[in-house]
Amino acid sequence: MRAQLARIDAVLVQALIAAALSFAHLHDVASAAGQDGWKAWAYPVSVDLLLVVAWRRLRSGHTKAAAWCWFVIALAASLGANVATAGLLDMTDVPAWLRILVAGWPAVAFLGGTLLAHSAPMATADNADNAAEVIENIEDQEDTPELAQPAPASEQPAVSVPPVPAALVQHARKVAAEHHTRTGVPIDTPTLRARLGVPAHMADAIAAQL
Repeated sequence: MRAQLARIDAVLVQALIAAALSFAHLHDVASAAGQDGWKAWAYPVSVDLLLVVAWRRLRSGHTKAAAWCWFVIALAASLGANVATAGLLDMTDVPAWLRILVAGWPAVAFLGGTLLAHSAPMATADNADNAAEVIENIEDQEDTPELAQPAPASEQPAVSVPPVPAALVQHARKVAAEHHTRTGVPIDTPTLRARLGVPAHMADAIAAQL
């Protein structure tokens, strides 16, 4: 755990040193190009902010082409200042083209930062898949036939009563009389069905004739 923290701390220290040196180099170039006072300090801030905005847009996964374009522009400005202050540029006699680039940089940084920070992100593949799935479900529901509704009672066919043999009716009457004598109450259909051993519809038909 301590070794991991040491590695992380070393990386952070290295990043802070690199940012500070790049910040100072950008300030020196801007100052040599005629931007003095607070304006010379504003140039490295704008470059670093554009780098951060472009990097965040790259990590978000949206508009990667535009994010890479502005990231390379800001990185070129930062690296260019580092190289220029390494002895390749006479800081006392800055060429006109560099003065033009330094003077035009605020507008470029403002344009890039605005486009990256306020442009609407494109739909991701997951959102597109979810939208397609929703549309497919809706189409499936539209294509699914409606379930048939039960017909009204007046339109349903009448249930035919099965014919009951006369001998079975006579036997059922004896069973019903015996049950009434023993219990004092008329026999019900489930009891009649159990005593006779007939199906339910047959028991109903026999009970209707008792």
